Amino acid sequence: MAQMDRITAGAVGVVEINKVLRNTYMLLGVTLAFAALMAGVSMAMGAPYLGPIVTLIGFFGLVFAVHKTADSALGLLFTFLLTGFMGFTIGPILNAYLSLANGASLVMSALGTTAAAFIGLSAYAVVTRKDFSFLSGFLVVGFFVLMGAVVLGLFFDLSAFSVAISCGFVLFAGAAILWQTGAIIHGGETNYIRATVTLFASFYNLFLSLLHIFGVMSDD
Repeated sequence: MAQMDRITAGAVGVVEINKVLRNTYMLLGVTLAFAALMAGVSMAMGAPYLGPIVTLIGFFGLVFAVHKTADSALGLLFTFLLTGFMGFTIGPILNAYLSLANGASLVMSALGTTAAAFIGLSAYAVVTRKDFSFLSGFLVVGFFVLMGAVVLGLFFDLSAFSVAISCGFVLFAGAAILWQTGAIIHGGETNYIRATVTLFASFYNLFLSLLHIFGVMSDD
């Protein structure tokens, strides 16, 4: 009887994990599409770049709201507000790159590489079912180091280190994708809204960082 209970509990656990994983990637796909739509609106409007301070305040404020409401329907509303806001802020950046002679090529290369990396890392975590909880320490340290670099960049010229900072964001985003997907698979994350926001932010940072790196490599 005890063995049957364990088998039943294990089966229920697998069903719940698969449900969270499915809901996460469904919501991620919808929010990415919505962010792309808002980026298109921003580009069509010729909206100005909001600047790092407004972008950071908007991002962290909405992330806080998402986490506070993640267990209610409001969580979905704030998730779309967050992803829509981030999509809108990327519009002026894309316009700037598309104004270059090879801008379209740079954007498509960055987007294609981001999609390939995201799918590859996610698939690796799902197929191997490895536990990536050991990355949590790296993510905590990396977050404060990268945020420190961003804040310093508001007051000092760190253009000489811009590629290194972007590379740091690429590594951080890749680790976050593995960690978050692994957390879902092993039952460490049971809320698909919070998981979606983490993966969306990873995709966003990975794309912008690769776009900057490719731009520098092509002397743009």
